[in-house]
Amino acid sequence: MIPYGKQDISQADIDAVVSVLQSNYLTQGPMVPKFEKTVATHVGAKHALAVNSATSALHIACLALGLGEGDLLWTTPVTFVASANCGLYCGAKVDFVDIDPHTYNLCPKALAAKLERAQQKGTLPKVLVAVHLCGQPCDMEAIHELGRSYGFRIIEDAAHAIGGKYKGEFIGNGRYSDITVFSFHPVKIVTTAEGGMALTNDADLAARMDLLRSHGVTRDQSLMTHEPDGPWYYQQVDLGYNYRMTELQAALGVSQMERLDAFVARRHELAQRYDQLLANLPVITPLQNSDSYSGLHLYVIRLQLDKISKSHRQVFESLREQGIGVNLHYIPVHTQPYYQAMGFVADDFPEAMAYYREAFSLPMFQGLTNEQQVEVVRALETALA
Repeated sequence: MIPYGKQDISQADIDAVVSVLQSNYLTQGPMVPKFEKTVATHVGAKHALAVNSATSALHIACLALGLGEGDLLWTTPVTFVASANCGLYCGAKVDFVDIDPHTYNLCPKALAAKLERAQQKGTLPKVLVAVHLCGQPCDMEAIHELGRSYGFRIIEDAAHAIGGKYKGEFIGNGRYSDITVFSFHPVKIVTTAEGGMALTNDADLAARMDLLRSHGVTRDQSLMTHEPDGPWYYQQVDLGYNYRMTELQAALGVSQMERLDAFVARRHELAQRYDQLLANLPVITPLQNSDSYSGLHLYVIRLQLDKISKSHRQVFESLREQGIGVNLHYIPVHTQPYYQAMGFVADDFPEAMAYYREAFSLPMFQGLTNEQQVEVVRALETALA
């Protein structure tokens, strides 16, 4: 089976992890700060907080922005459930904005229209989570301008997008958002096995997230209610969580970051080859905006169902039977039973549903060989026949 995604582990990565295993620190040592500095420096952000998953990063990002009961978080329906669940974790309500039918990201025009209606009703969001689906950045300039006009805060869910660029600058630099979140899950562009990171240029937000990721406990005397009882002393000054990243994960991350640019460049080579190999098939290949350089975590195609005699499911199952590990990213969040119990129905977001009926992800990872890619395309030709 050729998987849709796969980690790329080198001997240098293994050596880095073994080195930590032989050191004095398996957690809360020097590697986590080193990893944070490595990522922050690469993307041009002032602060980075490594955590045990991107879901944890989204949670503490929402909390740091003051999201709570009575507030609203908006995001896209075409994403993994974590992009929406982070609002529910804070006691807020969640709503969605339909996607652009060409980029599959949250549509700025739909956002503007929904904000205008929400302002009249007094139901504006406090936080918007803009998801860079597949690694291609949203139209962040337009979203940022709307944020300034309507007063909402912005989190970039860049779980797919490390190494990508928007308007010539690395995603994660914070120019158009308050906080950016990366994922280091094994199928992502770089991995720490499990892990995530929140980046910001705001020192207060960084300090708040730092506190929340480690039980709300501090040894910073400036945050304490009285003088320390002694050198052993700490205080819990907030209700935080155990969201810390281990030294092992951070060491792997530091090593992986050395190859980030090469990883993304190889993904672009593969995408260009896919574009050429699929040119004569009844599929829609991914649009790449001229102002963006996608991280290309995923390569999503859409079937032109009016031009083939097979259903979406039949093509998908045929590929799986032929040993091609295609997947579907994602089932629209608002169709999940948990969200339908809140009152959402499928037809609320028609573009998201149209995408769901036609899309799936072909294998895309830096270790994919040209020969394997040809095998994928031949299998697709057979499935479509």
